[in-house]
Amino acid sequence: MVRFWDRFRRKGKKNIGVWESLQAIVFSSWLNILLVFIPIAWVSHFLHWPSRTTFALAFLAIIPLEWLVEWAGDEMAHYLGKDLGDLLIVTLHNAVEATLAIILLTHCDLSLLKSTITGVVILHLLLVPGTAFITGGARVLHQDLHPHLTELNHSLLTLGVLSLMLPAAFFAAINTNFNPSGTAEANESIVNDTLRGHMLKMSRGISFCLLFIYICSRIYLHIPPGEKEEVHSQLPDALKKEELHLQRNEPRLNQYVGIVLLAVVLGLMAATAEWLVKSLNFAREDTNIQLEWFGLILLPLVSYAADGTVAIVYFLRHLLRHFFREPSPPQTLAKGRAIDLSIQFTLFWMPFFVLLGWWTGRPMTLLFDFFEVAVLIGACFIVNYVTADSKTNWAEGATMVSFYVMIAVCAWYYPGQTENRIMSTCPQTVAEALEALASGHSLEGHH
Repeated sequence: MVRFWDRFRRKGKKNIGVWESLQAIVFSSWLNILLVFIPIAWVSHFLHWPSRTTFALAFLAIIPLEWLVEWAGDEMAHYLGKDLGDLLIVTLHNAVEATLAIILLTHCDLSLLKSTITGVVILHLLLVPGTAFITGGARVLHQDLHPHLTELNHSLLTLGVLSLMLPAAFFAAINTNFNPSGTAEANESIVNDTLRGHMLKMSRGISFCLLFIYICSRIYLHIPPGEKEEVHSQLPDALKKEELHLQRNEPRLNQYVGIVLLAVVLGLMAATAEWLVKSLNFAREDTNIQLEWFGLILLPLVSYAADGTVAIVYFLRHLLRHFFREPSPPQTLAKGRAIDLSIQFTLFWMPFFVLLGWWTGRPMTLLFDFFEVAVLIGACFIVNYVTADSKTNWAEGATMVSFYVMIAVCAWYYPGQTENRIMSTCPQTVAEALEALASGHSLEGHH
């Protein structure tokens, strides 16, 4: 503990000044230019401008906010050490997605929330690492992953996905005669509030188990049994160089300025994300986009806007440098942090949403649409297979991106599971949702 506080206060080292920190914040990225859209997006929301306008402005406003959160997390990691720093970075990289999910939960939009959770996980399992493996591995035979983390990640990822398979299998085993065009009385014998009550209790029990496993895994990684030197000796040379670089690198942000920056930016991001979610209704009402595609693909991509923009610019810059200037040396260390984001979202944030729903009176369960569960199982399988040897290459990255595109194409036509959506109605009871369905009303109005 003493060593932690000495590091946090930079004992024996020069402290970063407030003015120097403010300059570093301003010049951290060209994306900060987009900060001007924050007040405009807020004005658009409160003055009830067209939903499309509010959506576009909020989308542009959230990009620099997401960047600042992640940049501040990277800088604060210098004061926390590698282990706690990595945990902070992963948590802050999930901040936008978690904020959007909490807003959907407070709006009682549980079907869309579950689709979005699935979409966030497959985005960080397939598209993000897949593109990183393609761009990073284009000039080398293979790239290395952290073997110590990769082995544990396989087990954690599989457990997280299987925790969703259990409620789905339970529901499928007892649900054999549901008929969307049948009477409410006939359907209520299969889909009812009693069954949802059982699902809620089951989901809460599973959620406590998932949180327990996630905490145990962090303890194992941050305080490994035996000597740390033994673990360090097994690392690839590229990873050892990366750790040495992090130790020698100096922060550009004062630790206390960083805390204030994170508090302010997270507050602004939460409000802006809510305006974004509210303005998205135009896409659901004025277009023929399926709810599943909306949650599985669109919302996760919106939350990834900042990282995606930075990645595209980075790729174009290195492409131009390759053709017109001396190319930079190839990276032999694969960028696989996105997989850690998926694991945290599955083992920490997903059960947190279930328990938060319990505390706030919203019936959030782990009963996901069967298509979503199948997609997650497939993504888990391909990621574990690709990373099994702790090495990746651009061809394996291409398979991951291709599978994501396949999912997006299928989700475009998938209407969703009616009985599952009824089990996710909120704040109505299942009986009220069945009555509404029997009367010819759409479930879209019964979130």
